Amino acid sequence: MQEYELKYGCNPNQKPARIYMADGKDLPIKVLCGRAGYINFLDAFNGWQLVKELKKATGLPAATSFKHVSPAGAAVGLPLSDVEKKIYWVDDMDIEFTPLANAYIRARGADRMSSFGDFISLSDICDAATAKVIKREVSDGVIAPGYTEEALEILKQKKKGNYCVIEIDPAYEPAPIEHKDVFGITFEQGRNELHIGDDFFDNIVTENKELPELAISMITLKYTQSNSVCYVKGGQAIGIGAGQQSRIHCTRLAGSKADNWWLRQSPQVLGLQFVDGIKRADRDNAIDLYMGEDYMDVLADGAWEKIFKVKPAVFTAEEKRAWLDKNTDVALGSDAFFPFGDNIERAHKSGVKYVAEPGGSVRDDNVIETCNKYGMVMSFTGIRLFHH
Repeated sequence: MQEYELKYGCNPNQKPARIYMADGKDLPIKVLCGRAGYINFLDAFNGWQLVKELKKATGLPAATSFKHVSPAGAAVGLPLSDVEKKIYWVDDMDIEFTPLANAYIRARGADRMSSFGDFISLSDICDAATAKVIKREVSDGVIAPGYTEEALEILKQKKKGNYCVIEIDPAYEPAPIEHKDVFGITFEQGRNELHIGDDFFDNIVTENKELPELAISMITLKYTQSNSVCYVKGGQAIGIGAGQQSRIHCTRLAGSKADNWWLRQSPQVLGLQFVDGIKRADRDNAIDLYMGEDYMDVLADGAWEKIFKVKPAVFTAEEKRAWLDKNTDVALGSDAFFPFGDNIERAHKSGVKYVAEPGGSVRDDNVIETCNKYGMVMSFTGIRLFHH
């Protein structure tokens, strides 16, 4: 197949639309079910690169959950604790929690609000367990290097047989030069083939020198719309701030997502008693409101009865702060330098201990000083990772 016709481009009025190989060769993909759209393919091809690199860097199966050409979550296939199974809504599933299934459960579960209607990328052949997890989520499609027969049959049952399932040739390598047209003008550049390995973080500039693996955060950022920062813990992104013009706004946005991920593990949230039959999306929305400043939207008389069996107590600011203070050893990556120490101050509030950023700001000394104040470890990678 040398080209694939799309229903339309980014928007319904943008026709005609297609993907094709400029050199006339066959596309490295097969659409096994459904019909993929323009943005679906943008998510799929960016996500595939991300999980392929995560697998190469960690040796573990990897998954990512993409929305609008940025990851909402990314993870590798580490085992899940009982609490994690509960907050990711899989504690009721009678399946073998395979490494690939765990990777997607983590990637989807980190920021469930943003992952709603995601496009999934998997580093390994999709197994039945992973397909069963995908089947129950609201999702646009999935790309993987292959599917077991059972997994494919499960996925074909989604969306009345219209769920998009793409198989990509894992051996495919793109040309070293890439092109992009904007306003009828062609841009050309070398592909970002930067390898993020163990030596990427060798330049540690803080007093504390004990640095763990930070590859997950930086590989995730490599395929996230800039400006971007990424908080990571336990083999997964727990907060991604993408596409902000201000670095501190990225750090705050991603930090608030990381905070919500941790707050969902608090006794107050774990103890919520939902009414029978509540939809998964409604449950996610209720938790998001309950943890935030607009908690009365779900606790007001006439509202809570539709969501909870028992009216929950207010999750006070003091209680939330006390729980957040228990979150430690979080890693933070940034696609470009932090211009001021305020980013580190904000990161500290979300339990960050390890930082990786390019360095190069005229105020690097202030950023280093702020890290030293909190005993953080920071690596200057010397490499910017803008992605547009």
